[in-house]
Amino acid sequence: MAFYFVQFLTGLASAASLFLVASGLSIIFGVTRIVNFAHGAFYMLGAYVAFTLTARFSGALGFWGGILAASLIVAAIGVVVEMLLLRRIYHVPELFQLLATFGLTLMVEDLVVLTWGPNDLVGPRAPGLRGALDFFGQKIPSYDLFLIVLGPAVLGLLWLVFQRTRWGVLVRAATQDRDMVAALGVNQKWLFTSVFALGVFLAALAGALQIPRDAANHAMDLRVIVDVFVVVVIGGLGSVVGAFVAAVLVSELNAFGILIFPKISIILVFLVMAVVLIVRPWGLLGRAEAPARRTPGLAVHPWRILTSNERIAAAVALLLAASLPLFAGNYALNVGAEIAIFVIFAASLHFLMSAGGLASFGHAAYFGLGAYGVAFAAKLAGLPMIAALLLGPVLGLLGAAVFGFFAVQLSGVYFAMLTLAFAQIVWSIAFQWVDLTGGDNGILGVWPEHWAASPSHFYWLSLAVAALVVGALRIAMFSPFGFALRATRDSPLRGEAIGINGKRIQWTAFVIAGLAAGIGGALFAYLKGSVFPDVLGIPLSVDALVMVLLGGVETVSGAIVGAIVYKALSIWLVSQTEWSKLVLGGFIVLVVVAFPKGIVGTVEAIWHRRPSSVKAALLASKVETAE
Repeated sequence: MAFYFVQFLTGLASAASLFLVASGLSIIFGVTRIVNFAHGAFYMLGAYVAFTLTARFSGALGFWGGILAASLIVAAIGVVVEMLLLRRIYHVPELFQLLATFGLTLMVEDLVVLTWGPNDLVGPRAPGLRGALDFFGQKIPSYDLFLIVLGPAVLGLLWLVFQRTRWGVLVRAATQDRDMVAALGVNQKWLFTSVFALGVFLAALAGALQIPRDAANHAMDLRVIVDVFVVVVIGGLGSVVGAFVAAVLVSELNAFGILIFPKISIILVFLVMAVVLIVRPWGLLGRAEAPARRTPGLAVHPWRILTSNERIAAAVALLLAASLPLFAGNYALNVGAEIAIFVIFAASLHFLMSAGGLASFGHAAYFGLGAYGVAFAAKLAGLPMIAALLLGPVLGLLGAAVFGFFAVQLSGVYFAMLTLAFAQIVWSIAFQWVDLTGGDNGILGVWPEHWAASPSHFYWLSLAVAALVVGALRIAMFSPFGFALRATRDSPLRGEAIGINGKRIQWTAFVIAGLAAGIGGALFAYLKGSVFPDVLGIPLSVDALVMVLLGGVETVSGAIVGAIVYKALSIWLVSQTEWSKLVLGGFIVLVVVAFPKGIVGTVEAIWHRRPSSVKAALLASKVETAE
């Protein structure tokens, strides 16, 4: 009994740190509506800065002074980020803000390694809290007891700030209706800055307080951000009390899941998140909100056959791509095949986002299911390559059919978070079901047959499949089904009034996108010769979002260009510099700030402005001639 009580207290100690990070993210989202992917980066910075101040400048500041100073320093960095970056993109859709904060995360990861090195850093113990208390033979660290008290204390302070101060009233009002707050004359810029500073301070404080318990490392940002998203969604976006309740729930599930349900311990948290979103989409203590700005997508316009110039340009581009094996080496061909596969992956998500307005945060689930489907067919069933390529993507289709049925019942950020929960459930199963998937060791030896074994042959196969899949998605996008899907995206009530079953249309689109992603995953398994749980992970889902938004979600060919640019740049930077994340993250931030419509969207906007300028020039020349 004592052991379980100590385990419960350990869960409460973890809940305190998780609550600090989650409450900061919840406050920021509640007011600014930014899904701040960089929140984990500020948590990591808090740990590293606190290590420096407590381990190397302990004489001047002391341990607790170093913790507080580190939190304030990182909060000041957050203010600079908000003023220089986020203020410029508050008006753009939430997904582009997510893309910018993802780029910022990449930059911070490399900056941390550049400043503190790649090794884990163990911080000093808290003075006066280095021992442990004995409880019926079980030891409880004194520092854990301190954290258990700290969590409710911070919750109480936040409650007082939001309930008893004018600033807190403004924050609560902005959470409900920020446009009305602006209409009353409140300076939104400084309100957003102060809220962002408080949220970053809480995240940095959580990271700083972790150094006596865990070593600071450059992977802790992505590790914590997943749990934080889960806590915020379960508790309710914008609810600090909900974040506290959810943090306790998640931490205790993590603490006891490994004891009671060891084979599904990782899945438990995401199962709870999925159930909460299905039953109560706005979280346990959140409030139903008005629909957010819709995801930008393609405008509804009739099907237009490609003009002769466009057909020629497409044919030339495809022929140039097909001629790559004539002059490129094996490495370039492998890179080309990988880019073609990710074109399929990005195009599948682009179809869902552009025509359907559905931004999935867990699209890698269907890419990974396609890869595992091929591995099962080839290794377990012993099927030939063609049969495996045909049957493997069906697993992605089935996963999309099951998960999509529940996901399309929601919209906006809740839809995105439910897709994230489902993707993490699939990843957890692949990671823990060792007998079937091999767990972290993966499934090895998934090699193509002799007819596709050479780099040139596999490249041509990947290019041909990519062309077919992209063409099929384009036809679907501009078919009557595509028009119905866009009508549901733009006005569900009007669509329903004219007889369109919106949920069924969206579910069908989800299944189509899942099948297309599964085809890409099937080819990816043969390209790499193995399948690991990483193909189902959050980083790959984020890559897909980056590729779509980078190319331009409001364009037809944005996913193709985005995938080519992002993958080619990623692979090239890794081979050219040790700081590839820093350069790539900076490039992403630059594109979001300077070209919010994406690469293709910006080019099209410039091109569409060109005829008017040409006409003006011609008119001017005529006037000069007449004179």
